Amino acid sequence: MKSEKVMSLIEILPETHGVEISIEYATANNFTDKPVYGRAGCYLHPEAEELLRVAVDLAGNLSLKIKIFDAFRPSEAQWVLWSHTPDPDFLADPKRGSPHSRGAAVDLTLIDAGGRELEMGTPFDAFTPLSHHGNQGVSVEAQRNRALLMGLMTTAGWDFYRNEWWHYQLFDARRLPVFSDSVLDKPMMPQE
Repeated sequence: MKSEKVMSLIEILPETHGVEISIEYATANNFTDKPVYGRAGCYLHPEAEELLRVAVDLAGNLSLKIKIFDAFRPSEAQWVLWSHTPDPDFLADPKRGSPHSRGAAVDLTLIDAGGRELEMGTPFDAFTPLSHHGNQGVSVEAQRNRALLMGLMTTAGWDFYRNEWWHYQLFDARRLPVFSDSVLDKPMMPQE
């Protein structure tokens, strides 16, 4: 029987949340160069889902939309990523647990009315100092777009991670439990 915590993850869908979703870890378009998830899924803890709705509204007021690259990340996936690249500047050590594995973090960008991603200076998951907030080595346009994204997200109530322009999380996310893939009705991790 599933615990009450299981019911606390809310599925995020384009039709219910007004976002575009491109779960990169379900494809080879990520730093591991192979799919980590067997199924693309986008879930958030209820507190994070509420803040996402606020951010979506704020972006909509500027004729922009949010595109999500990753949200809930099963703890098993965090181990896969850490085993591939154990870099604490860009990945949470799975022994401590990632805010993603708590359903309390989202990786995202902004897209315009034509569906084009705004220039951010680096791709999602570029593990380089150029991905840091405030890095002046990226174009002025990218700096402006990062500041716009940060403004929208922090106004909506999110905390940011200084090394990744795309990563936002709940304040004090580590107070929430870490979830494994088993909490989902339909697993995201590849099935043997």
